[in-house]
Amino acid sequence: MKYSDLTRRYFESTPALGVLLREGMPAAQGMFRGSAGQQQRGTWVQFDLQVQGGRVLDARFLAFGCPHTIAVASWLAEQASGGPLHADLPEPVLALRERFEVPQDKLGRLLIVEDAWLSVAKLAIDSAA
Repeated sequence: MKYSDLTRRYFESTPALGVLLREGMPAAQGMFRGSAGQQQRGTWVQFDLQVQGGRVLDARFLAFGCPHTIAVASWLAEQASGGPLHADLPEPVLALRERFEVPQDKLGRLLIVEDAWLSVAKLAIDSAA
């Protein structure tokens, strides 16, 4: 499969790859984790956020899936870091599909990325309320 330059760039260089919360560590205030999907089904995404005062101080991700899944998760973590926390993705899933030139048959994988983001964002927003 041919991947766009943007997809290749975010797949090959993933500075936001990793975790903020470690197994066995007590959850720190302002640290949140959300995930969606299943590795056994081919796609799984996890986001860790460090949030303070409604701003995302740091965002990290782990993902199991195709290069499109990994690239979009990487881009999303990069976009979120340093900015205000939003409940929604910075762009709708269909716009991300176009931006990363994701084939229509992989749209479900982007919905898993969205579900993982919505999961972590809801935790962070609910904790501030």
